[in-house]
Amino acid sequence: MITSTKRVTADKPEVRISFSLDDPSELKDAEEQFPSFPDLEQRLQPVLPCQSLKESVQVYRDHCKMAREFHQVKTEIALLEDRKRELMADLAEDERVTLEIARLEEEFRLLTEENRTLVTVYTERTQQLATLRVTNQKRQGSS
Repeated sequence: MITSTKRVTADKPEVRISFSLDDPSELKDAEEQFPSFPDLEQRLQPVLPCQSLKESVQVYRDHCKMAREFHQVKTEIALLEDRKRELMADLAEDERVTLEIARLEEEFRLLTEENRTLVTVYTERTQQLATLRVTNQKRQGSS
């Protein structure tokens, strides 16, 4: 196992990096002990604790817990935003369908009215034709 400890600046805590080329479980243990939080800005990442101070370790654990909760909330927000987009698309489609139905209902009303008018005109013309035929037959019969 290779371990390296560095202090970047005097006012920053030491950074310890450990890895092994032989045993992957050691690397896994190191990752669990010092998890990374890619969702967090660099300035919000948990700072490694001073192992000799229980309070420092507790603050670090609390910070890691909050970072995990933040990740969970951020994931839930993303899922809810996706669902919102789906619902908005459904709503837009429903509005288009509603407008199309209204247009078709109006077209149906106009065509029904036109049909009634045409049926009335047809009936009137049929009666006129019948009257003219009778009149014409009377004329032909009288001549």
